[in-house]
Amino acid sequence: MRLLVIGTGSIGERHLRVFQQLDRCDAIAFCETHPARRAEIAQRYGIPETFAFSDLDTALAKGSYDIAVVATPAPTHLDIGTRLAEFGVHQLMEKPLSLSLEGVEEYARLVSEQDVTVAVGYVHRAHPALAAIRREIASGRYGRLLELNLATGQSFAQIRPAYREVYFARPEMGGGAINDMITHYYSVGDWLAGPITRLVTDAAHQSLAGVAVEDTVHTLTRHGNGAMGSYSLNLYQHPNEALLTVVCERGTLRADYARRRWSWMTDPGGEWNHVPVSVPDRDEIYRLQNSAFLDAVEGFGEVLCPLEDAIRTLKVNLASHRSAAGSSWEEVPA
Repeated sequence: MRLLVIGTGSIGERHLRVFQQLDRCDAIAFCETHPARRAEIAQRYGIPETFAFSDLDTALAKGSYDIAVVATPAPTHLDIGTRLAEFGVHQLMEKPLSLSLEGVEEYARLVSEQDVTVAVGYVHRAHPALAAIRREIASGRYGRLLELNLATGQSFAQIRPAYREVYFARPEMGGGAINDMITHYYSVGDWLAGPITRLVTDAAHQSLAGVAVEDTVHTLTRHGNGAMGSYSLNLYQHPNEALLTVVCERGTLRADYARRRWSWMTDPGGEWNHVPVSVPDRDEIYRLQNSAFLDAVEGFGEVLCPLEDAIRTLKVNLASHRSAAGSSWEEVPA
């Protein structure tokens, strides 16, 4: 397969690196508008100058591609995705799908007509601890899911020191903790507990220097199957942690990113049973996600986050913003 990576910021570069590691593409090309960055990426990954393009028009004029990664700012996703779909190119599109619902139905219709596979980069669905918990819930052993609680935070300034200069600082480009961070966990909640049907969000800028976008989000949710959820995220605490607890009728499950494990308990007041998971580096969950995408393109397996799921999460993002602005419960349209 021939791959085109569109945008080589931090996430686009990660995708390019991961696809090289997977060694399942015959050729990898990329688009990068900044000349210095384009030369840097080409040199770092040994990509010939003839496969390093300044823009999408040139890339499409000079080559054909089976698959593409769309790693540009969110407002551009649908336009780029539409152009690729017209050429029949399968797509791994970074989250969020967009910043509004405008053009979403038309894009989905074109993707269906062209029989294009689309995966959206809600990469936490690839985390082995969450995948194990989802399998356990599906087994029926634990009964109905009743409640989901997430607590997560990190020192964002240390992990992504350029955050002031990139899209994160600009709400109109998809910045802020709702569109850039907690949306991942809204997608996980949808995946584990079913679609979010209503929510209330409190969000504010509390600490992160040099930006005005929200860096703290607290959201309460109700899901279609009756489950209740709570999601808490900040971007300034010292530990880099994510702790997700799922309470079911006959047991409780927990994913602990920092300790690289998932756990279960089925006796009231009993002991936790811990199961380690292998996450050797930050690229691992991308390798798992991107492998699943390639499998789906080749006709076996499914993408981890299909387009229809990402559309639901986009609606949740929009409801979360409305709620934060109005301090009220918001319905999430089906």
